Amino acid sequence: MPIQWFPGHMTSARKKAAETMALTDVVIEVLDARLPEASSNPMIRELRLHRQRPCLRLLNKSDLADPAVTQAWLEYYNNQPGVMAVAISCKKPGDPARIPALCRKLAPHRNDGVKPLRMMIMGIPNVGKSTLMNALVKRRVAAVGDEPAVTKSQQCFDLGPQMTLTDTPGLLWPKIMYDSDGYMLAASHAVGTNAVIEEEVATFLADLLLARYRALVEARYGFSAAGSDGVGVLEAIARKRGCLKKGKGGELDLERASLILLTDYRSGALGRISLETPQSRAAMLATAEGATE
Repeated sequence: MPIQWFPGHMTSARKKAAETMALTDVVIEVLDARLPEASSNPMIRELRLHRQRPCLRLLNKSDLADPAVTQAWLEYYNNQPGVMAVAISCKKPGDPARIPALCRKLAPHRNDGVKPLRMMIMGIPNVGKSTLMNALVKRRVAAVGDEPAVTKSQQCFDLGPQMTLTDTPGLLWPKIMYDSDGYMLAASHAVGTNAVIEEEVATFLADLLLARYRALVEARYGFSAAGSDGVGVLEAIARKRGCLKKGKGGELDLERASLILLTDYRSGALGRISLETPQSRAAMLATAEGATE
């Protein structure tokens, strides 16, 4: 089932973001390091290119991502015009502290002390924007939660002399074009739970993990996944963790097993995992393009 999620407040948030973009020097786009392109809102790129604004791309949650894959993404983004990319973890105080200086490099015309450097944080829900905002302002100014779309309105703050920062609500886009992007976003908890069937999302995730991180799955759950598929992984997790439906004669509870797998992936308990690479992204786009011809 294709996954789509675009709550009503996002329409007004997009309009407001377009207005604020006109008064912004640098766009700070926060991405999930485990799925940088799937977590990049094409509307953000459209808005900033329309205004010709440079972009600092932050691959957040890099402590949860495969470090070799993250390095490949950094090289990919840093070869793009008007873009600087760095990997961060908002859990490390030193990482957010680097951001203002990086933004100044992207807007050298604001180093004259005449006008403030105006920065704007953007990104999809649940990539860590609020945590980053609190770290930059050095106090709790943005609500932080495990559910996506906690922030629903813009806020602007002074970061000291000659610097302002605008925080924006998490923005998805009206139609997620590629099914795999929807599943990666759902697996990473960037869409509301009311928009997904968790067993389908977990099956997608399990299939991907089998292809790229089978050893981590086997080490976490203590079974051999050789020759298995996504459903088989969920069944094995259910057996190992005693997930049985009550009053069903020992029938496996795959919904509970799905939640175990998704929680372990989201928390990093499975290990450092990236759901896409520059190469896998290119292959997916080529396949999708071929299917439409």
